[in-house]
Amino acid sequence: MDEVALIQAAVQGDLTAFNRLVLAYQEIAFNVAYRMLDDPDAAEDATQTAFISAYRNLKSYRGGSFRAWVLRMVTNTCYDELRRRKRRPVVSLEPVDDETSEEIESPRWLADEGPGPEDQLETAELERAIQRCINGLPEDFRSVILLVDVQGLDYQEAAEITRTPLGTVKSRLARARLKMRDCLHGIGELLPSQFRLDDEGSA
Repeated sequence: MDEVALIQAAVQGDLTAFNRLVLAYQEIAFNVAYRMLDDPDAAEDATQTAFISAYRNLKSYRGGSFRAWVLRMVTNTCYDELRRRKRRPVVSLEPVDDETSEEIESPRWLADEGPGPEDQLETAELERAIQRCINGLPEDFRSVILLVDVQGLDYQEAAEITRTPLGTVKSRLARARLKMRDCLHGIGELLPSQFRLDDEGSA
């Protein structure tokens, strides 16, 4: 994919070129939104909103990492949604099966098709525990740990996305990791034994 050529074409109004850019980055955009919002429907809406905003503001793109530019819009959209939730809090529910209206024990988007049922259950338990800890982080901590530790972006790109100095990103990431460690330590009994810290596993 010639990203530069696609961007130039998109800026000139080529919708096909922009759609190719969307296809290239929609997965990472959705993953970031999903982890920030912990809701697949809200994440899908946030991702769509971010890409619409990106298309409308293409002429303001000034070069650099296009991925970082798009993800900045994604994270900003998620911040807006999180603030809206604080103003109008809702009760968090476990995922519900659309057909039976019953809670899903192991959501399909967390399931790993490779391992057996027991491994899938343990993976789902770990995912839920990690997500609860992520949900408990302040917004600015949540964004950097998702960008760097979950999505594998480097510090500089995370700094571009969050529009914060590189040193601030590193500081927030270090503090976020400490909070995650403390949170996972506090719910160690909920984790499969192989994921517990040494003192919990031997207790």
